[in-house]
Amino acid sequence: MIGIALKMLFRDKAKYFGIIMGVTLASLVITQQGAIFTGLMSRTFAVLTDMGGPDIWVMDPKVQFIDDVKPLQDTALYRARSVEGVAWASPLYKGMTRARMDDGQFQNCNIIGLEDSTLTGGPPRMVKGKVEDLRRADAVIVDRVGAETRLARKGPGGKPVPLDVGDVMELNDHRAVVVGISDNTRSFQSNPTIYTTYSRATTFVPRERKLLSFVVVKAVPGLDLHVLCDRLERETGMAAYTKEEFKWKTVMYFVQNTGIPINFGIAVGLGFIIGTVITGFMFYSFTVDNLRYFGTLKAMGASNNRLMGMIVVQSMVVATLGFGLGVGLAAAFGASAKNSPLAFRLPWQLLFISGSAVAIICTLSAMLSMRKVVTLEPAIVFKG
Repeated sequence: MIGIALKMLFRDKAKYFGIIMGVTLASLVITQQGAIFTGLMSRTFAVLTDMGGPDIWVMDPKVQFIDDVKPLQDTALYRARSVEGVAWASPLYKGMTRARMDDGQFQNCNIIGLEDSTLTGGPPRMVKGKVEDLRRADAVIVDRVGAETRLARKGPGGKPVPLDVGDVMELNDHRAVVVGISDNTRSFQSNPTIYTTYSRATTFVPRERKLLSFVVVKAVPGLDLHVLCDRLERETGMAAYTKEEFKWKTVMYFVQNTGIPINFGIAVGLGFIIGTVITGFMFYSFTVDNLRYFGTLKAMGASNNRLMGMIVVQSMVVATLGFGLGVGLAAAFGASAKNSPLAFRLPWQLLFISGSAVAIICTLSAMLSMRKVVTLEPAIVFKG
């Protein structure tokens, strides 16, 4: 019976490809839009992704997300270091500064100040130079994308010339020498990222009474991170989050306070609805066209369960092929946009969600067709 069901499905090529295209469209839209949304949200915590050393981030209790910096007193660092279970704790400055371009224009940049002695939290990958070069006078490291785009100099004919090692910048009226180019995760704001030492970063920004943005902590090996977070909060009066907790806190801020989820949700919902309508209509039309075959099988003694099983097999084949094509096209789209400003991230959880949506679409379409087959009178195929 499975062979007969497949022959019926493949025989009508026009409707077969129409059903496949409906499922493919739904799978493509859901996967692509979901991957763009996931990629966009992952850029909100790009700093956390790139900083692999620390286990815990300590901050002011009123901080809502990674860019919502509320400076701490310098004594917060020593209070964190005094807590039992802390292997080491380092200061981290995170803020904004302005870079003055050769043509007199200004470009806002993210600046990250690392502890002078250890350089904890430095760039994840270096394209040119070394992190240790930050110990030189006036040294800074610039991320590759920023160096090639917003901080690029104008060459002959107006062609941009990427910022390179040895070039000199002006940050808030202070001289800065580029000693390295790093390969960073693109940030949500897409501003260039500049690394330097903590003491130097505080001179590149307007002077404030409090300048310590975060305290990054490494736990003693084997110690539960949540236990240490509770201990830090209890003994220092500050908020402490593991890296994963801080990522989710950042994501949830943007989910709850921006229209990004609604916009992408509408796109995904439209993909689901359109896919359901197209697939349901085409599958129902296909079943109606083949009622004479179902009626013949029913007249020969085939039970309703057997006929419904044939429809399930047909829907499973369509769902598998359509889902594979849709995900493949979405993945190809993401691969082609790998080095572009477009955010794209395709985790396995999104594939599961997309697959579940396709399964629901095909199930609804099959149920609509099953009703027609179950209520079919076998004798009707012999009339006329």
